[in-house]
Amino acid sequence: MAFNHRIKITALLRTAPEQQDITVMGWVRTFRSNRFIALNDGSTISNLQVVVDFENTDEALLRRITTGACLRVAGKLVASTGSGQTVEVHATQIDILGDSDPEKFPLQPKKHSLEFLREIAHLRPRTQTFGAVYRLRNTLAAATHEFFQGRGFVYWHSPIITASDAEGAGEMFRVTTLPMDGTAPRLEDGSIDYREDFFGKATNLTVSGQLEGELGAMALSEIYTFGPTFRAENSNTARHLAEFWMIEPEMAFYDLEDNMNLAEDYIRYLIEAAMSRNADDLAFLDQRLQEEEKALPQDKRSDMGLKDKLQFVIDNKFERITYTEAIDILLNSTPYKKKKFQYEVAWGIDLQSEHERYLVEKHFKKPVIVTGYPAAIKAFYMRMNDGCEPGRETVAAMDILAPGIGEIVGGSQREERLDKLLARMDAMGIPAHEMEWFLDTRRFGACPHSGFGLGFERMVQFVTGMTNIRDVIPFARTPKNCEF
Repeated sequence: MAFNHRIKITALLRTAPEQQDITVMGWVRTFRSNRFIALNDGSTISNLQVVVDFENTDEALLRRITTGACLRVAGKLVASTGSGQTVEVHATQIDILGDSDPEKFPLQPKKHSLEFLREIAHLRPRTQTFGAVYRLRNTLAAATHEFFQGRGFVYWHSPIITASDAEGAGEMFRVTTLPMDGTAPRLEDGSIDYREDFFGKATNLTVSGQLEGELGAMALSEIYTFGPTFRAENSNTARHLAEFWMIEPEMAFYDLEDNMNLAEDYIRYLIEAAMSRNADDLAFLDQRLQEEEKALPQDKRSDMGLKDKLQFVIDNKFERITYTEAIDILLNSTPYKKKKFQYEVAWGIDLQSEHERYLVEKHFKKPVIVTGYPAAIKAFYMRMNDGCEPGRETVAAMDILAPGIGEIVGGSQREERLDKLLARMDAMGIPAHEMEWFLDTRRFGACPHSGFGLGFERMVQFVTGMTNIRDVIPFARTPKNCEF
């Protein structure tokens, strides 16, 4: 049996059975009655049933067919008489490629909690739930490239190590080769002398590729980045990761409306790709979510199932409102009047997750794009809106809010006017001399341009229905946790 003759299970399940000889490989999910093996190779949510002629099979070999063991099976593909499958393999030869001690293998055929599975994240891809999640993650990544490449965008590689802080948040991971034992060189004021460091200056892991993305857009018209970003934010919640992936397109000659239209089209494209290519995975996750919600109080349950929710997003235009309209809706809402919101509602606040979820899940019951946020709570590079009343200055920002998770996209039209940008940087204490390279895009051939960032894990959450962001990335990086 040659390894290169292997056929994936997903292909076999779609093949007409004609007693043809096939070779299949995978891991044992279950083995019952010393006769029926449920085999899975990760290519599909579905297992392939392998029927063993146990009366003519060595007992020592049968004892080695345990949950988690890896097999190579040669046999004939035949029509199945069992329920739930159309084909099965009648084995003529079974080789054990890798044994699995049933006393020690932690993934026995029973229901495991997501908390337990996070502790064995190196093995959880072998479960049905996480196999489905990671296949969907793959589809969404491939569809991302298809979407932007199909529209003539250039894939732009922004740096992982940078000396700038695009968000102005200061929550960054430091990158250094200087010793951490207290012997690092210091300046007269006692601070570390980063001139002696590898890069000759203080550097950190990137929080965003946006600023470098703007440089690409100013030459290539339309670019997109897709890579890891890092936030040293001590948020131990189901919504935050310290390492996560971002998609950040930047487009010359786009205003805010162009930006919103692109983001809405992109989200819709991703969902359509998932529904057409991973129907079985979504059906499984839909059923899983329904079972999970049965344990919740009635008022905490979703109004529609996972597949219905995704189809609803495809079929309906996103609601578009201003920040001021959003605040008015919240101030007139029943939860606000009954003091059910944990956080205060007033013009000028940064909308909290509970506010965002009320807007999309209770009020509009569909995704919402909020525009025109107060300048005071947004980044320095966002374009100042003209004609604002004093004290109520706003920027041409837009956030897309999705049911179940809140903000999924944040973007804006960028401030292309050098004088306005310099004034904003000065007001926010951002030293212009450190950003000369960025300011050159406004000095030489400036033009209206826009962009947005989509948190990839939040998109995967939305499509899979997983409630904890740690369950949609293979190896979660969170406060006090950097395993595997």
